[in-house]
Amino acid sequence: MSLPLAATTPTEAPPHTGGLLLLIDGTPGLLTVAALGIALLLFLIIKVRLQPFVALLAVSIAVGLLAGLSVTELFGTVQRSDAVSTIESGMGGILGHVAIIIGLGTMLGAILEVSGGAEVLASRLLGLFGEKRAPLAMGLTGLIFGIPVFFDVGIFVLAPIVYAAAKRGGKSILLHCLPLLAGLSMTHAFLPPHPGPVAAAGLLHVDLGWVILMGVVCGVPAVLAAWAYSAWIGNRVFVAVPQDMVEAAAEARQAVIDEQRQQGVEPREEPVSLATVLGIIGTPLILILAATFSSIALDPSTGRSVIEFFGHPFVALTIALLLAYYLLGIRRGWSRKSLETVSTASLKPVGNILLVVGAGGIFGAVLKASGVAQALSDTFHDVGLPVLVLSYLISLVLRVAQGSATVAIVTTAGIVAPLLAEGHHSQAFVALVIMAISAGSIFASHVNDGGFWMVAKYFGITERDTLRTWTVLESVLSVAGFVVALVLSWFV
Repeated sequence: MSLPLAATTPTEAPPHTGGLLLLIDGTPGLLTVAALGIALLLFLIIKVRLQPFVALLAVSIAVGLLAGLSVTELFGTVQRSDAVSTIESGMGGILGHVAIIIGLGTMLGAILEVSGGAEVLASRLLGLFGEKRAPLAMGLTGLIFGIPVFFDVGIFVLAPIVYAAAKRGGKSILLHCLPLLAGLSMTHAFLPPHPGPVAAAGLLHVDLGWVILMGVVCGVPAVLAAWAYSAWIGNRVFVAVPQDMVEAAAEARQAVIDEQRQQGVEPREEPVSLATVLGIIGTPLILILAATFSSIALDPSTGRSVIEFFGHPFVALTIALLLAYYLLGIRRGWSRKSLETVSTASLKPVGNILLVVGAGGIFGAVLKASGVAQALSDTFHDVGLPVLVLSYLISLVLRVAQGSATVAIVTTAGIVAPLLAEGHHSQAFVALVIMAISAGSIFASHVNDGGFWMVAKYFGITERDTLRTWTVLESVLSVAGFVVALVLSWFV
């Protein structure tokens, strides 16, 4: 079965009147605007070191004006309440869907983290697999615990467990940390409720159930390939356990405990049940998947409506969060004030992510309203590249150039959205395009990526060895995930 191409019938870009700058004419001019916009975005982020939200917003305004959008079309007007603002509709359209999911998922991850769920998960898996298979246990820990928590939080919480396992085994810490990092990175790139796939799903209008399903189907083979590479390189590059980081981790953990006590959260002696942790993590995934496929397998009925209600991402994640509040908090002696404090504190880092995602929505809306997106669609159609390949390559270039996976995802989704809107593609296929975008967004993590330095610092790896290990690991994850998505696209 042939791959769908990047677009359909070429059309003229919509005319605009009243624009501040009418410097372009037809498709060549619009393509020039697109190229200048991407170049300006990379310049502002890489050279000027401008915050990505501000850079995306500035580039969106510049592209809109250069492409002929009027000031009223871009910003609306105070005098005419019915005037449509491209910026407001672009930001509101994406955040209305994404903000709730990311917020609920972040609070869920915080409760699992503070309650000790990660330690229980890792220790039980280490006990189950034994010392010889400790790297596999660490990989599974990263894979499971990475679903509800951000990548950097997963490293912070699980690094001390990696230190302990590596010291007991007496081998290179790479054998234990790389499988963990592969699991954390895969879930961060491919699975909701993480910002990248959730933002792409909102921008490309795909049910999260399809994104979860394709994320698992593409991500699991990718992480298996990354684990195989981890075992190979871990036996060839020896990195000792960083003693200074062991001591620093102990101090940081004690500081967290002291802070929790100040907030009224007293650590309990009894550990969290592993079944409880797995049940809380798995509940929203199962409910969302059930709702997605009930629309395929069931005729309209009261039962189907009930399934779809409980499986809506907003409801499913709320249920999981309430379960975590009770099972990990209240039942273990937490006060309601403690739950509120932990939940509120977890949302502080989310603001930056939501603003970047919202700016990505603005960028996509401006591209569509100005006709730039259609010009890109027509050009990509003439090139003949399948949309899935094109999505991967665009995301990969943006990632390598400026380092942020989130910026790469939201920018690429804005560019390829019109390529998919006219092709009447299935939800399954568009979810695979999201997997290609996500795979491209993690390729070749290097010195312009904060994750690169976090890995090097926490696990005591030199910059040279981090490039040989972590950077290649991310590339293996990226290429393997993309290849699986490409193969699956032949059948959907």
